[in-house]
Amino acid sequence: QKCMVAIAGVLAMSPSLVLYDEPSANLDLRSRRRLISFLKGSKETILISSHDLELILEVCDRVLLLDEGQIIADGPPQQVMANQQLMEAHGLEKPHSIVSVISNP
Repeated sequence: QKCMVAIAGVLAMSPSLVLYDEPSANLDLRSRRRLISFLKGSKETILISSHDLELILEVCDRVLLLDEGQIIADGPPQQVMANQQLMEAHGLEKPHSIVSVISNP
């Protein structure tokens, strides 16, 4: 709740860009779902820093994948995260939703 109040305060200033740092951290499932709905409906440009790849898949239309401060991939989340070799080379796993779609066409 405190986080949502803080976000509302920032949005009242009508920013052109809003940065969210790990927005889904420590949220229960219901709160996470509300966050996703909120972010999808956002009219502002949003920049999200997150390890929650499922959130990124649901909310973002572009992803920059970083490893040790270097950009290693840039593109649509579904395309970047479906690259098994890229993900494994950087210690990441494909999000479950991508694995499910590929396994069950």
